[in-house]
Amino acid sequence: MRFTDKSIIVTGAGSGIGRAAALLFASEGGRVVVADKTEGADETAHLITQAGGTATAIRIDAGLEEDVIRTIALACNSFGGLDVMFANAGISGGMANLFDTDVALITEVLRVNLIGPFLAIKHAAPRIAERGKGAIVLTASVAGIRSGAGSPAYSASKAGVINLAAVSAQQLTGSNVRVNAICPGLTETGMTKPVFDYAREANKMDRVGRLNPLHRGAQPEELAKVALFLASDDASYVNGQAIAVDGGLSSSHPVTRQEYGKTAA
Repeated sequence: MRFTDKSIIVTGAGSGIGRAAALLFASEGGRVVVADKTEGADETAHLITQAGGTATAIRIDAGLEEDVIRTIALACNSFGGLDVMFANAGISGGMANLFDTDVALITEVLRVNLIGPFLAIKHAAPRIAERGKGAIVLTASVAGIRSGAGSPAYSASKAGVINLAAVSAQQLTGSNVRVNAICPGLTETGMTKPVFDYAREANKMDRVGRLNPLHRGAQPEELAKVALFLASDDASYVNGQAIAVDGGLSSSHPVTRQEYGKTAA
């Protein structure tokens, strides 16, 4: 019960990693503001309360400053302050290449994926600092580490999130507010649902995640558990870091691997 009576905000909590994290925070005693642009926020809050936890839902656009301010005010008014902000909301922006990406698309992706976490830090950090200590966790991506895991717009936005975590940790020196990011690899969420659905229908699930050493994609709970670790006192000396949770994908440059237990030709 690492989060007993802690006030927690999770954005993008209507599905996927955000929903998994909200459920886990609540199961460990956290009081959770479930924020999402969709009705999934209400569904997640219902799942929490149904299980005996404490949650309140709010519909927001995570890239709008007034919505972020409103969400933080809800947490403070409902639960007496703020201890943890998990800025998880994001969009994919599709898979357009560099020359097919127009300014409107990249602007929208950056607004949600990068400006959203910036606003979360800007407005949440002072409230968390008032509690004496706490944590902010951002959702980045392996696409932000190097090329090959996303479109130019998405990859650039997530690279910005990784750097934002590092810069923010430095600029919050003395506040006891830690800022870290998780970098998911291929994970079964609403964003990647078409990939997993196609693989199942075509009986090609063995190809999902085949480029990482574990030869599989992740489930949202596997990412959520790392986010909870970073938000908890278990990670009290982890600050300004971007943790890849990708089955080992980013641990190597692309190579032709020798399969475990098989002799090289």
